Amino acid sequence: MDVFVEWFRSQSAVYQAFLATTFTWGLTAFGASFVFLFKTVTRKWLDFMLGFTGGVMIAASFWSLLTPSIEMAEKDFGANWAWVPAAVGFIVGAAFIYLIDKILPHLHINAKPTETEGIKTGWNRTILLVLAITLHNIPEGLAVGVSFSAVSMGHPDFTFGSAMALALGIGIQNFPEGIAVAVPLRRLGLSRWKSFWWGQLSAIVEPIAGVIGAFAVIVAEPVLPYALSFAAGAMIYVVVEEVIPETQQDKYADFATIGVIIGFVVMMALDVGLG
Repeated sequence: MDVFVEWFRSQSAVYQAFLATTFTWGLTAFGASFVFLFKTVTRKWLDFMLGFTGGVMIAASFWSLLTPSIEMAEKDFGANWAWVPAAVGFIVGAAFIYLIDKILPHLHINAKPTETEGIKTGWNRTILLVLAITLHNIPEGLAVGVSFSAVSMGHPDFTFGSAMALALGIGIQNFPEGIAVAVPLRRLGLSRWKSFWWGQLSAIVEPIAGVIGAFAVIVAEPVLPYALSFAAGAMIYVVVEEVIPETQQDKYADFATIGVIIGFVVMMALDVGLG
């Protein structure tokens, strides 16, 4: 294990981001593979898994992104104004996902076929469902990519352990997310292989976003505090606008909320324990 860690740390930040986001993508595929074991998941557990995903994303936004963003900004802005880059990046990140949400055609897992969002198209329900989860994964990939760039630049406010904790947390919440995509597709009548294929494909955007995030920060190092908070704003927007509402439409809202709490605690423990 120590040999692998040393080898991993010797790689470039962009390659580290690619490897880490490939890992998170792999856990999505692992979750999607459970479609070979069962055809359905009860609404209760589906809501719990989505809630867990939201809890991890909320905790990652604060512990892994906003806090180091503010700490980095203190050197240039002083303690009283260190919140400025975090606030600017946070707002821009949320606006970025808002625009994608309005443009990208997608359909939420528990929504009716007539409740599609984004530009109207003739795409089938399968593609629209996958695109809805893909929207979740864009800020997650960006967050991991930016975090490894921060480590490569030697910022004391962001450690290798912090970046690994973030990647691990995102990966853990991707596992139930893979289940939450593939199994409903199977229930719609797709074969197990097609359900698995589309389920894992929803996270293919993570390595792409991770590499873009890492490269962008390396090219323009001063934007790092903004980039960290940008990823945080994007994730919080997704949680509030997409994830949480999906879990509150049935009688299992309390169970979903428990999932949020557990997800938050897991991500907090990973970041504090490893960071």
